[in-house]
Amino acid sequence: MGEADSGGIGATALRVAVRRAAHQLLDNPPVLDDRLAVRIIGEAQAAKLRSRIGGKEREWNRSLRAWMAARGRYAEDRLAEAVGRGVRQYVILGAGLDTFAYRNPHPGLRVWEVDLAGAQQAKQRMLHEAGIAIPAAVTFAAVDFESESLCAVLRRRGFDASSPAFVSWLGVTPFLTDQAFRRTLAEVETV
Repeated sequence: MGEADSGGIGATALRVAVRRAAHQLLDNPPVLDDRLAVRIIGEAQAAKLRSRIGGKEREWNRSLRAWMAARGRYAEDRLAEAVGRGVRQYVILGAGLDTFAYRNPHPGLRVWEVDLAGAQQAKQRMLHEAGIAIPAAVTFAAVDFESESLCAVLRRRGFDASSPAFVSWLGVTPFLTDQAFRRTLAEVETV
């Protein structure tokens, strides 16, 4: 993934999380209802966002935030349809600070968060600091897309390859080599 800060979360992943939180605070009505977005970024970042309520901002910032909220909403709507068809496994590639697994409305849905080990450790620390519990249905699957097989890592973490799954991949790809992207995409097609 992108360049990581000292806490293990990449700068890009943090910016996405801040924009998701800003969407909750600045856009009315929100396209994506993510009640945990503000909590996971921490109070200092949330205070900065709250100070912008009612203020003027650049159009590109609003547009980028809207795009990120819309892509998240689209993925979650397609997931809901898949769950309605019986899918009980959800794999989030490049999970970053995504909060779906902690506000999951689908009983029986198991969620695999796939990301770099350092990013996952930092996320777990941030979840703890925000008072957000990690449900038993969440599995962290650390993977380096450049050097590891996604399918092998998922199998080691209890993924049932014989059952259907829904996979979202909303980021990460710009940070991968072409070879890693193509290999991972081919593996996703077999999940």
